[in-house]
Amino acid sequence: MKSMVIGGIILIVALMAGTYFVAGDSFSLGEDYINDLTMLGGFAIVAITVATALKYVNQIKNDKAGGELVEENWDGIGEYTNPIPSGWGLIFIGSIIWMFWYFFMGYPTNQFSQIGQYNEETLEYQAKFEEKNKNIDAAGLRAMGESVFLVQCAPCHGIDGDGIDGKAQGFTTRMSKEQVAHIINNGANNYKTAFPAGMPAGMASGADVEILATYVAGGLKGEKPAAFAACVSCHGENGEGIAMVAPSLKSYNDELVTAVLKDGKKGSIGAMPSFAGRLSETQVKAVAEYIRSIGGN
Repeated sequence: MKSMVIGGIILIVALMAGTYFVAGDSFSLGEDYINDLTMLGGFAIVAITVATALKYVNQIKNDKAGGELVEENWDGIGEYTNPIPSGWGLIFIGSIIWMFWYFFMGYPTNQFSQIGQYNEETLEYQAKFEEKNKNIDAAGLRAMGESVFLVQCAPCHGIDGDGIDGKAQGFTTRMSKEQVAHIINNGANNYKTAFPAGMPAGMASGADVEILATYVAGGLKGEKPAAFAACVSCHGENGEGIAMVAPSLKSYNDELVTAVLKDGKKGSIGAMPSFAGRLSETQVKAVAEYIRSIGGN
């Protein structure tokens, strides 16, 4: 027992020294009583924890079970009718009381929250922003869209919207041949919010894939190939898309840009994450207006 006490004292001193080494800068006796109390509390926790552990280790080593055995036993192994340690019982009951207090009264259920305040102020600002810009004209939308684009989109798509050498979608054209061919061969189900049915793979095959990819990537100009008949039922006779069915193949209209920002996108280049909740409705329209101005489509 004597050796355990000596070892415990050494451990307490070592832990206190370690605590002081890590957080001793805050311990300035007499200058800041809050920090002083915090450091003293840390020392107290160290001492109480080690002393309690030594107490129970000593009991485990030296105490012997005793009391009245219950009638039932299992293969000769029985148990005593001794009550549970009072400390364990108090901690158990206290934990239940603390749980109800925390759930119904404690932070953050109904107390002040910086995150909650930030969310409330953000929603209030967004409402004012939408009200202020509800009648904004096309020129104003383009200016706003450029600002949003440079912050949110340019890191991947480039300052000029050129896609940074194919690392992301370039906006100078609607789609490249490679992208169109990839969608025809693999299908697409990117825009579940606006176009829930998606597009199945294999709408064309063989040489028709190359023909359609060239035609769509070229802006649907020139003579319409016969293979385009497979696209008309969903994308429309002129490729301008059909609401809730398929997006436009000719331009980045508001519906398409909104769907991409809400749902994200996967394609031949890679994956784009969803921007849901980051931009207001006006900002989304502004981004669409600016993207159209980049390529003139």
